[in-house]
Amino acid sequence: MFIKSIEKVSQFTRPIHSITRTFGGKIILPGTSTLFFVNEDGYAITCKHVIDLLAAAETINKRYDNYKKERDKLPRDGKFTKHLKGLELKYGFKNDTTIQIKNTFMNCVDSMSGFTWHLHPNHDLAILKFNDFKKTAYTNYAVFTKDSAKIQQGKFLCRLGFPFPEFTNFKYNELNDDIEWTKEGVKDSPRFPLEGMVTRHLGSEGKIYGIELSTPGLRGQSGGPLFDENGTVYGMQFSTKHLHLGFDIEDKEIIVQGKIKKINDYSFIHLGQCVHADVIKDFLKEKGVKYYEE
Repeated sequence: MFIKSIEKVSQFTRPIHSITRTFGGKIILPGTSTLFFVNEDGYAITCKHVIDLLAAAETINKRYDNYKKERDKLPRDGKFTKHLKGLELKYGFKNDTTIQIKNTFMNCVDSMSGFTWHLHPNHDLAILKFNDFKKTAYTNYAVFTKDSAKIQQGKFLCRLGFPFPEFTNFKYNELNDDIEWTKEGVKDSPRFPLEGMVTRHLGSEGKIYGIELSTPGLRGQSGGPLFDENGTVYGMQFSTKHLHLGFDIEDKEIIVQGKIKKINDYSFIHLGQCVHADVIKDFLKEKGVKYYEE
């Protein structure tokens, strides 16, 4: 049903790769998020919480760089451990504190001087603009539905994103105490489509702002497009809600590998939530960004 539309939407949907490290170790955690382009001028749509992560990276990295500079100036004497502990307290570093974040945009543009953004005041929505590029690496752009009345309960739609980070082109640099991208390793993550039925509309103060689906939006699909069998865009995935079903099981005896075990199970349904196409179009129009619809 969505074979051709997935190929079409893949032309303008791209992953953002991220690597993070906490203060407690040298293990690097890979992560992904998604954006999609709305015109040929380098404008893309993603989630506000994705932009928040991108914006936070510079501050977090600079803070750790300042810590390292102070740490490296400490005398290596009998009081080093005490002074180091004091420095950690000064910066508020604990084992689970994120101290480094590196991000890279995959197959978006050839090069850029940077990027700018607009954040929606009420919804998890953002416009991202790539600056001073010469050539785009995406080959098409989103076309939004002109008739939002088509979005009815029971309609099947699909989302596309990059929820499972399989890239490995990163490492910890022991000498510089830094995380970095490398030329070796797997550089891509596979795209992952997920269909769902429209279950309900999301509204606030009498206005519809979103679409609820019968299946979850997966981590990493945030910022990805919601589309129909023709590739027409109906919205953008931004979160998943979890509703308790009430089918709870406690101390239920089952047989596992010939042994009786007691289990507990609390059932939830996981429903994807997408920003409505009309909200996206209104925001693009407000910011003077060209978009297409049919």
